[in-house]
Amino acid sequence: MRSGLACGVAVLALLVAGQASAATLYFKAHLSGGGEAPANASAGQGELTARVDTDTKVLRYKVVYDGLSGPAVAAHFHGPARSGEDAPPVVMVSDPSSPISGEAVLTAAQLGELRKGLWYFNLHTAANPGGEIRGQVTQDHPRQADAAPSSDQPAFPIEEQRGPASISAR
Repeated sequence: MRSGLACGVAVLALLVAGQASAATLYFKAHLSGGGEAPANASAGQGELTARVDTDTKVLRYKVVYDGLSGPAVAAHFHGPARSGEDAPPVVMVSDPSSPISGEAVLTAAQLGELRKGLWYFNLHTAANPGGEIRGQVTQDHPRQADAAPSSDQPAFPIEEQRGPASISAR
């Protein structure tokens, strides 16, 4: 009984330690023709939200947009570049139709560039093959309520009981 309890406590400690070392970073960008280099008069607008798990380096992103001159023909993250500079694509989007969602595993160098604000997101159309709307990706600091684990990040509740301890994972 005691060895089972000790084992359970050790497993819980490892789970908590693993979760404590991981951080989730949040990012955002506002996409517009004014963000392009050079700027254009597109009526298109868009918003990007993203998050990165610093342990796995998985970038998960969502983009919504409207008002483009025609259908988007390509979309990607570019970097490293400051606002107004151009850079090659670093993460390609397979389907540029709004809404866009996807994920990519980043290298340590790419994560560093992203954290420094050196990436931008660009949407291309036939009328604007160099890019119709673009936004510099910057780190976002969400409200505490927004930082709660999502449904794809399981929580491990500990139920308080009297008597022998037990651990439950749901």
